[in-house]
Amino acid sequence: MKEARDIIKRPIITEHSADLMAEKKYTFEVLKSANKTEIKNAVEEIFNVKVEKVNTINVKGKFRRMGRYGGYRPDRKKAIVQLTEDSEELDFFETV
Repeated sequence: MKEARDIIKRPIITEHSADLMAEKKYTFEVLKSANKTEIKNAVEEIFNVKVEKVNTINVKGKFRRMGRYGGYRPDRKKAIVQLTEDSEELDFFETV
């Protein structure tokens, strides 16, 4: 069984994800092999909240060059987690 801290790698803090936080939607980078049920259970276990819905996005790595050599950045998976109305908000900046 995968551990909750292994499934949730890190929160993604961008302008768009900050706007979604007002709607109780939080964005995380997750393990590529994790499914929606595992992500939901991991967020509920780590943050002690109730999750209403999980949307996942597979992001392909971009092509990058370093001089004459080129390669791709690693592929990753993002999850947008929506909390229930009665759940408390997550404070990433206070826990750091």
